[in-house]
Amino acid sequence: MFTNLPEVKLGIIAVSRDCFPIALSTQRRQNIVAAYGEGLYECPVTVENEADALKALDDVKAHGVNALVVFLGNFGPETPETLLCQKFDGPTMYVAAAEGDGDLINGRGDAYCGVLNCSYNLGMRHLKAYLPEYPVGTAEECADMIREFVPVARAILGVKNLKIITFGPRPQDFFACNAPIKGLYELGVEVEENSELDLLVAYKAHAGDPRIPEVVADMKAEMGERTYPDLLERMAQFELTLLDWAEQHKGARQYVAFADKCWPAFPEQFGFEPCYVNSRLAARGIPVACEVDIYGALSEYIGACITGDAVTLLDINNSVPKYIYDVDIAGKFDYDIKDTFMGFHCGNTPSCKMCAGCAVKYQLIQNRLLENGGTPDFTRGTLEGDIAPGAITFYRLQCDSEGNLRSYIAQGEVLPVATRSFGGIGIFAIPEMGRFYRHVLIQKRYPHHGAVAFAHCGKALFEVFKYFGIADIAYNQPKSLPYPTENPFA
Repeated sequence: MFTNLPEVKLGIIAVSRDCFPIALSTQRRQNIVAAYGEGLYECPVTVENEADALKALDDVKAHGVNALVVFLGNFGPETPETLLCQKFDGPTMYVAAAEGDGDLINGRGDAYCGVLNCSYNLGMRHLKAYLPEYPVGTAEECADMIREFVPVARAILGVKNLKIITFGPRPQDFFACNAPIKGLYELGVEVEENSELDLLVAYKAHAGDPRIPEVVADMKAEMGERTYPDLLERMAQFELTLLDWAEQHKGARQYVAFADKCWPAFPEQFGFEPCYVNSRLAARGIPVACEVDIYGALSEYIGACITGDAVTLLDINNSVPKYIYDVDIAGKFDYDIKDTFMGFHCGNTPSCKMCAGCAVKYQLIQNRLLENGGTPDFTRGTLEGDIAPGAITFYRLQCDSEGNLRSYIAQGEVLPVATRSFGGIGIFAIPEMGRFYRHVLIQKRYPHHGAVAFAHCGKALFEVFKYFGIADIAYNQPKSLPYPTENPFA
């Protein structure tokens, strides 16, 4: 199976304006490499002119660099330093040297000034580059900035080489998950749309696959007795179907995410709910978004690239009842009841992000709809339990009905509070969630699905969305910063 997350191979090129001592840039570059440690390739060419820029690019490409740091050790040459970004096939970062490692007569580099001209020239050439919040620093500070660039670069590389594979149209009355694919092409993402019948034919072709026992054994090792033994072969067959489809259909792309129609026809025709299998793929960095949510799959994949960890997709589902809030939250956590909500899906969250005791169960809502509430048969296959407490980032990148890309990011946590409910579910707390819900999620007509990363990664997400040119990056604003649509008299 191919690796589904990019490996970032960093390289650094120093630039020097020829009226400044080249030794400033060269030595300061060496200091950064020493401060960073393993994993940062040092290009030996210090760039003063266009010919140097081409030599430096040839060198980093020959060494497999796919994410570039351009370092202004002094003022920097405007044209060559921007040509590095223009001609490098990958994300490019710019940082600059702070003064302080020499005298201010012959040892002053003026890189603080040089970044302004660099930014101006990048803009004239319509080039995208990553600049930290404060891009000037000592060797140690620049090394820290470069470390923060790594997850951003991984997401940029991943999206650039991503194909989203879909099966089926959106379920009826779930048009909120439908969105123009125009935004995907603007981001450089490829999409392959298939029918549910294509998936069913491929699934049947995997009957008797000799790899099934190995996958069954892995499922047993993961879940123990907390599953339905008679379902394991069917679910293993489906897992192999998706993995083989990804391998055979990635085409010119390196990475894959899925967005599949999982109801109402799926469970009866396949004989189970796909949720547990979807959770297993998500744990391997291959998101499988429910209800053909293409931008949900894209959002999940970006989060997986940034965190290098499993992610999930949840409904922003229901409010927390006051009796639960009063008993388990009030006075114990610094959240108002409107800061809390329950995030839920049928059972696609990986078991590694669930509390102990999660189990493969049946989908209660689908059982009512498709099996008349009787003894569950083909509505079995969800992974259910409370989501483990801890830090989270709730976010989404979306193309709206007008074809405009927009996004939101909100950091918070899953509380260590029992949900008393079904499905893969948790009690989420996000500061000022009530206002964010009304003036971002509702006001800007976001769908009910949100991606969840199990870490506070809002800073990196914001930089990725900014790099992609997303003009509207919403977040949960504090009370001191009203939303444009917030009634000041309320």
